[in-house]
Amino acid sequence: MTDIEIAQKAKLKKISEIAQSIGLCEDDYEPYGKYKAKVSLDVLKRNANKKDGKLILMTAVTPTPPGEGKSTVTVGLTQALNKLGYKSIAALREPSLGPVFGMKGGAAGGGMSQVVPMEEINLHFTGDIHAIGAAHNLISACIDNHIHFGNELDIDVNNITFKRVVDMNDRNLRNIVIGLGPKVNGIPRENSFQITVASEIMAIFCLADSIIDLKNRIGEIVFAYNRKGEMLKVKQLNIQGAVAALLKDAIKPNLVQTLENTPVFIHGGPFANIAHGCNSLIATKMALKLSDYVVTEAGFAADLGAEKFLDIKARFGNLEPNVIVIVATVRALKHHGGDKDLKTENCETLAKGLENLEKHIESMQKYNIPVVVAINKFITDTDAEIKVIKDFCKKQNVEVALCEIWEKGGEGGKELVEKVMDAIKKNENSSKKYAPLYNLDLTIQEKIEKIAKEIYGADGVNFSAKAKKIFKNIWKMVMTNSQSVFQKLKNHFLTTQTYWDGKRI
Repeated sequence: MTDIEIAQKAKLKKISEIAQSIGLCEDDYEPYGKYKAKVSLDVLKRNANKKDGKLILMTAVTPTPPGEGKSTVTVGLTQALNKLGYKSIAALREPSLGPVFGMKGGAAGGGMSQVVPMEEINLHFTGDIHAIGAAHNLISACIDNHIHFGNELDIDVNNITFKRVVDMNDRNLRNIVIGLGPKVNGIPRENSFQITVASEIMAIFCLADSIIDLKNRIGEIVFAYNRKGEMLKVKQLNIQGAVAALLKDAIKPNLVQTLENTPVFIHGGPFANIAHGCNSLIATKMALKLSDYVVTEAGFAADLGAEKFLDIKARFGNLEPNVIVIVATVRALKHHGGDKDLKTENCETLAKGLENLEKHIESMQKYNIPVVVAINKFITDTDAEIKVIKDFCKKQNVEVALCEIWEKGGEGGKELVEKVMDAIKKNENSSKKYAPLYNLDLTIQEKIEKIAKEIYGADGVNFSAKAKKIFKNIWKMVMTNSQSVFQKLKNHFLTTQTYWDGKRI
């Protein structure tokens, strides 16, 4: 059966039962039909003093056309944890319509490890991404309106950095000319559309902890430069309240379930190649308060999504990851080894492709967090090939588990649960604790160089003249603020008792 056929035959519980299973009452959520709900932020406030559960980060080897199944393993591991009696919630990103209708497809897992109702989640869901698109484009409309009615801020029309968005892969909108026709239509200029999940609104939406915090963050967005070369912020247009108002419902996490009726929060969805690539901080924190184990994922591979999760989201949100699971497949590693026929056994190309997995293991170990490798099994995998990966992991002194969660659901993830639990105990007994890769007092260039060298294996970084100019403008903005962005960040970390300069305050 196909994924959608499996999903449509699933026996779903009403969302009220799922909510009740994690301790929510009727006043805590708003049903969106029978099987979806928005959860009130009051739940976070009420549980503020409750101890957080354990946090499991799911990442993967470098993406390949054959696929790795990071979301599938996330769902499968959560189902397996619950099947074995552990209280667990998964925290995932919302699918974008661009990938859904493209080669990548949906983002609700696969086989017997899916989030349902799958077709609704992959399409309009609860309308969050549409709301983010509307909020983003309201800013664009107000920028052009401001120019039309006198341009009091002296906006340089040739230096507007804020683009429009649409949640679709529409290549003809990537570079366009707007404002054609009579004067009332605006000033003709080049512009472009990005996909909605690449919006800066989406990125800060997933780091905000309240609607007020989100409003303030929206106000700090730099949308253009004036003709003196000075940065202009959204708060100078005085529209941040109106923009935030469009997101008053979107900011509430979405509650759904897996095929095995395990609770899942799906909320937010920035791409990892333009932002931090993680689900919302609000949803992750809420899951940590309502369960003993939270399984979340970061977009793309460990070098991109996991690095940003650990250096941005975890640090900013005062999260304490307990274990990192790196998903690998036989066919993905064979692809990295140069194999073209991925359905035929080939231990030689598989062994060659293990270099990719080795680098990701090495990178993740820099954060002082135990690593477990999950082999996402496909029907074409042979025992000999699986043995090659297991033997390699043993030589690396890294725990490894075979996952059959696509075929068997939670039942196929029991071995992974065992390895994850062992790693969590190891983490608790270790003197080494999670610490970000870089310190916040480094310059932007220094941070980029550290990531490039230690995570990507680069010898160094050459910055273009344009990049250096941007860095200079950012530093100028920081230094001209009455209280620098750096100091604000430092104050935040001090008050939340999180990490500063890689050490616990």
